[in-house]
Amino acid sequence: MTRVVTTIAEVRQIVRAWRAAGQTVGLVPTMGYLHEGHQSLIERSVADNDHTVVSVFVNPTQFGPNEDLESYPRDLEHDRALVEATGADVVFHPTPAEMYYPNRRTTVHVDELGSELCGKSRPIHFDGVCLVVSKLLNIVTPDRAYFGQKDAQQLLIVRRMVRDLSFGVEIVGCPIVREADGLAKSSRNTYLSDEERAAAVVLSRSLAAGRAVLEGGERRASAVRQAVLDVLAAEPLAAPEYVEVVDTDDVNPVETVEGEALVAIAVRIGGTRLIDNFFFTPEV
Repeated sequence: MTRVVTTIAEVRQIVRAWRAAGQTVGLVPTMGYLHEGHQSLIERSVADNDHTVVSVFVNPTQFGPNEDLESYPRDLEHDRALVEATGADVVFHPTPAEMYYPNRRTTVHVDELGSELCGKSRPIHFDGVCLVVSKLLNIVTPDRAYFGQKDAQQLLIVRRMVRDLSFGVEIVGCPIVREADGLAKSSRNTYLSDEERAAAVVLSRSLAAGRAVLEGGERRASAVRQAVLDVLAAEPLAAPEYVEVVDTDDVNPVETVEGEALVAIAVRIGGTRLIDNFFFTPEV
């Protein structure tokens, strides 16, 4: 049976016992309200490791003023049941007071990578992500940690942080899980009305248009962006925040796709901000 633990000391005690037995540990960091996308990460960790810890923690340090911290969906019993059905061992569900000292002074900042894409409209977000992920890696000390490609900028930033700070952990990126109509799975999809949900499929359709341009041999980022924007423009409920083609090493925009690139979008459908993306590497 999956254990739900709420303190750092409990998690460390459990992991020490696993380590003493020579067993491997995987970590899946989440903010809860788990869906099939999270489940795919947990399944991968269970397959790769002897034991898996799933953190369920709505991290306050990555939410800015007027963002959806208080309204972010939560359902611990649902999360525990999904984790247990998937075969993971522990749900780590701390309170903010357990995770953060009231007079903390330490921040974790990855320069440049967090200032593009989502960082432009959410300037504190990735510092908060890096802080909580670094804490979770220090608490759980996993062999591998699993992140979804849907949050591609987060994945790239965490990989850089782990490399630069010499964390002894492998960061495993896992493919986006989508609804049958192509919409990327997200806890924020629950905010959408029926009309907005129908409109939201425009994100994946627009990216498919961008991919088709690249697969047709086009390498100008401007042409890829325009193909995506043209599809988005046809949906009245879609308000693009950004459409960018960036380098995967530093997340800076590129003019020409010469190596691996990330095509990423953020679009507001009504009051809900959704993101989606794909990676593309030209054939040599």
